[in-house]
Formats: sequence, structure tokens, C-alpha cells
Amino acid sequence: MTGPWLRTGPCTPDMCVRAAVLGAGMARRALRLLAAVLVVLAGVPVALTARHVRADVRARATGTWARLMLRALGVRLELVAEEPRDLAGGSEAGGEAGALVVANHVSWLDPLVIAAALPSRPLAKREIAAWPVVRTLAAGSGALFIDRERLSALPSAVAAVAGALRAGDTVVAFPEGTTWCGQGMGDFRPAVFQAAVDAGAVVRPATLRYREGDRPSTRACYVGEDSLLASVLRVTATRRLAVEVRLLAPLSAAPSARRPRARAVLARDAEALVRAAMDGPPARGRTVAHLPKPAVSPLSS
Repeated sequence: MTGPWLRTGPCTPDMCVRAAVLGAGMARRALRLLAAVLVVLAGVPVALTARHVRADVRARATGTWARLMLRALGVRLELVAEEPRDLAGGSEAGGEAGALVVANHVSWLDPLVIAAALPSRPLAKREIAAWPVVRTLAAGSGALFIDRERLSALPSAVAAVAGALRAGDTVVAFPEGTTWCGQGMGDFRPAVFQAAVDAGAVVRPATLRYREGDRPSTRACYVGEDSLLASVLRVTATRRLAVEVRLLAPLSAAPSARRPRARAVLARDAEALVRAAMDGPPARGRTVAHLPKPAVSPLSS
């Protein structure tokens, strides 16, 4: 099934997932799973409280929780940005409109990774609202829920994203509409870019690249008929798993462009930047921001 936000990708676990370069032992896997469950349970009261605090406080709390979850799972996070101020999130123009961050989509981990990297609000599929604990965590993060299967819901979804951008929030979207294994990517659909056009907000393309040590990794992917449990177990069974988040140059809609063309051009240009960065060498040597990394422990390597 496809729609303005949704499409089907070609990746499957059998075709794309490789064996771990260095596997984790059973004790390490068990510790990681236990730690992840504890972080989820601890996040519920935090999420309930976060609904009633300022947006910046909520974003910081969400980022701290996301970093704890990545640490529990043994995933190391690296952020590469052009300027340190890129880490602040929100407006890049003196407190006016926020930024729309658009990235390639690999895993269920991706929203956690972006939240851990910079203060932001994710777009979340409406189906999540039917999952009790996940719904609470997503709502506490300020997630904007969208119905990916109904074309009639498109205008209201775009309006909600535009409203958040006008309020100065950084909103995160994955315009491919599906996950890929990280060895390739799909086309960016233009629907969500209309929100940036309407709000006068910049678009920040970003890349997510998972690796084991220095090698690209597909262990974190969540594709095809894969189950969430199977993907979680692969992550916990993999040592030295890291994810690089790279923020690319901002884009703005041309002031004179008509609305349909403006969003199509933004989608095309953002996709081109992400593809070029994905095909290029890792940017580890140009990391300007070092996020908190896991301490040396059974969970972190």
C-alpha cells in the first residue's frame, strides 16, 4: 500500500541483513535487554510529566531518555554538524521559524537517534497511538501523529507540522515513506516539504549511517516483514554498533516559486544532498560535537 507518506521498499531481512562482525555473548545480550526495559519503564512517568512543561524542557528530557536507551542497547552515537550552533535545534534565524530535518530511514532506532542528537519533535505514524506504552512515550516527546494511509488527512498533517515549525520547533521527518537497510535509499516524497514552505522554515537534510567499527552495518535495519523483536535482538547481539548523524547544509524555498513546485524542488534538492553524503566517505574526521558516550561497561561495546 502506498500514499502521500507511505510506500513499500525493496529491502528484506534475508536479502540485506549480514552477520555481526563481532557478536555479543548471551550475558551481554541479556543485560542490554534488561537495561532497555528499565529505560522504557522509567520513561513513562517522564513522558507523562513532559506533556505539561515547556517545549525546550520536554525536548531536553526526551534527548536524555533517548541517549539512555541507545546506551542500554549498546549503540554509540556520533553527531557531525557544520557549526556547533546546529546542535541547539529550533530556529536558525533568531527565534523565528524552526527547521524541518529530513533524513534517510533505516531503523526503528532512527527517531531515537535524532532525538538524542538534537532537540526535536518527530513525526509518528498513527498506528503507534494504539500501542499503550509506546503511545505514552511518543506523546511525551511531542510527536506529531499522522495518518499515512488517508489522502484526506494530508492537509491537516501538513498544517500541524507547519504550526510546529512556526512555533520554532525542529521537526523530524523521513520522506522516503519506508525503511531501507542503509545500503541504498528511496526517493523523497514532497508532501512534508509543503509544511516548510508554508512556515517559511529551513530544511536541514541529514544522513544516518550505521556501522560496526569501521564497516557499514545493516544490523539495525527494520525492513520488509521484519518484526520489531527480531530487529531489537539483532541490535543487542551486535558489538561496536555505532550510528553517525550528519547534518547537511540548510535549504530554503525560493521566494518566487509556486507552492507545488517549491516543495518538489526542496524534496529533490534535499534528496540529492543526502544521496551524495551517503555515497561519500564517513565524516568522522570532521565531528565537531561529541555527545555523551557510554562508559566502558558490558553494555557499551
